[in-house]
Amino acid sequence: MKLTTKGRYAVTAVLDLAFHNDNGPVSLAEISERQGISLSYLEQLFSKLRRNNIVVSTRGPGGGYSLASPDNEITMAQIIVAVDESYDATSCGGEGNCSGDSYHCLTHDLWIELSEDIHQFLNSITLQEMKLRRDVIEVNVRQDAEHTDSQALLDQIVSDQLDEQPAAVSDGSAGRLSAES
Repeated sequence: MKLTTKGRYAVTAVLDLAFHNDNGPVSLAEISERQGISLSYLEQLFSKLRRNNIVVSTRGPGGGYSLASPDNEITMAQIIVAVDESYDATSCGGEGNCSGDSYHCLTHDLWIELSEDIHQFLNSITLQEMKLRRDVIEVNVRQDAEHTDSQALLDQIVSDQLDEQPAAVSDGSAGRLSAES
């Protein structure tokens, strides 16, 4: 049994959204930049998250995604299940035909119990609880600082480049050669 990147990335992206959606919808590009998850992969995940009522989307300028419910009502298990991730520890997928016939293997019930315990554990943790964890807060603050620093650096580069351009003339002729030159 292994939780794949689909489940891990979904939880990470929705937790990022929970931290940042107080000021309105959050774009997938912002989540992608902060979390290092490709935009196309986030689009696939958020399509499933939207269909399963974990997030809602807002179109147009200033659009993006918001949580569909308060963060204290969304659990890690709901997010993982929404993106079709499985945390079933059995080799038969819970079907009971582990031995290749209609019977289950010697350890089938052990793996079923483990799967149930994992589900119970993930279902007991909400986004709100994750947002209150010191380790999660520290990582979020660091990521926000890095994002802010990179945006500030980008803004400074653009500003410096604009300062190097010739001053605009009110008739819109800045940058054009005159016939006299």
